[in-house]
Amino acid sequence: MGTIIHFEKAMNAKNLWILTEERPKKEVLKTIFEYFAKDHQCGFFGDTLRIIPILNEKHEFAFIYEVVGFTCAKVNRVFIKTISGYSSFVDFLIFYQDAMPVQTDTPIYAIEETKTDDKKSRNTGVFQRCTKFVFVKHYYPSVKMIMLYALQVEQKKEPTQTYIFGTRLLLTFGVEILGKILNPNVFKPFTSINDIIAFKQNMRKAPKGNVPIIIFKENDKISISGRLYKNKGLSHDPNIGALSILSAILRMLGWTRKIEIIRHGLLPQHVGVRNKFIQVANLLKIKLENLEIPQTNMPEFYWKYDTTGEKLGTIFIHIIVENFTEGYSIFENHAGCEKGYFMKSDGTPIPLAKYNDRKKYKEGDKKEKIAIPDLVLIDISENETITIEGKKYQFRQQGIRELEDYDSFEKRYLKYYYPDYKVVRTVVLYGSREERIIEAQIGFLLNKDGKLVLGIQAPLLFRRAIAHLLDYWN
Repeated sequence: MGTIIHFEKAMNAKNLWILTEERPKKEVLKTIFEYFAKDHQCGFFGDTLRIIPILNEKHEFAFIYEVVGFTCAKVNRVFIKTISGYSSFVDFLIFYQDAMPVQTDTPIYAIEETKTDDKKSRNTGVFQRCTKFVFVKHYYPSVKMIMLYALQVEQKKEPTQTYIFGTRLLLTFGVEILGKILNPNVFKPFTSINDIIAFKQNMRKAPKGNVPIIIFKENDKISISGRLYKNKGLSHDPNIGALSILSAILRMLGWTRKIEIIRHGLLPQHVGVRNKFIQVANLLKIKLENLEIPQTNMPEFYWKYDTTGEKLGTIFIHIIVENFTEGYSIFENHAGCEKGYFMKSDGTPIPLAKYNDRKKYKEGDKKEKIAIPDLVLIDISENETITIEGKKYQFRQQGIRELEDYDSFEKRYLKYYYPDYKVVRTVVLYGSREERIIEAQIGFLLNKDGKLVLGIQAPLLFRRAIAHLLDYWN
């Protein structure tokens, strides 16, 4: 990865660096550029964006992508790098500087992207991402925080009370909402602790048997009820988010006394030092009723460059296919990224089912769970769909075995929505210093030096994408 790249600059222009755990999508990049241009009061062009992997003189990938097709007087070049967070991490950190960011640099924007409206789920869309903003504000107190709705399904007409409450909490915390039309008379920041308590009390009551989130204020303490126990541990994401941001806002609005979470359902063995809620509890001095919270420190840094993840290989193939061929993705589920919708042949997005038969699965038949690939690409000219399993090089044999698990997925989605297409399955790898592949089931290896290694029976789509990429650099 030791490629030297010169980041020369125009007058007064700096580079934009987009650091992300996600596969960068052109429509999301465009929204980020629009926001930047408005924020920095400069015009821009960016209708036909392309994402280009930077190759060195030996035609090895430098583990940096460049976005071309975006012009703005204040931006010299736009680069993207894959990172991973040490804990609860937002989707994008945007840096405006010449040099490649290091961990001690400060970003201008922290952006969380979601494709989930409250149409699909009453509260997960808004609350389960709240913890991320509490974390990022700890590391970068002055960063602009943005929740970006990249909705692929239409927005719900009437927002739920839960959604209004969650969004107003985000606004109070200083998060901007993009990509969604919000009525400013409804969606406004809370002005006081009593304001929050009053709104919460007037919300529809939780179903019988649920533990509602209720805020009780006394002279020397505020108690908040909320269940944190789920799946044999502290893993109730929407409530972790809700209780984290509520507590952070109580502190922000000047409450210095005790905050205690009650009716949480946890036992001593559930509170581990690495749990994100326990880290937040230490940060904000939150107590858990009848439990001792272990002392833990936040990780020193918020992020690191990803040099080991399997998704380095699958994201690379995804990007070169969509930017250097007429092929495209109809489903993506890159490791550690948000799961996408499946695209029907008419372009309509649909969520994937988790089970063939949910009832049988719940009764113990684990074969009813539908195995989902990391990526599905479509090759129009060869009439092929390509089902891809991503793995690190050392787990390649496991990847080959997992190719056999996709019968249900292919029958239910590929053969149904793309009946005229031949179905191909292949493994895409990242890692090692190997420069050749002997297993026929492996289509592509991106090794840790950035070498692009095609398999002996690599899909033609892969071959064309790499040939066109090399032509571009020649």
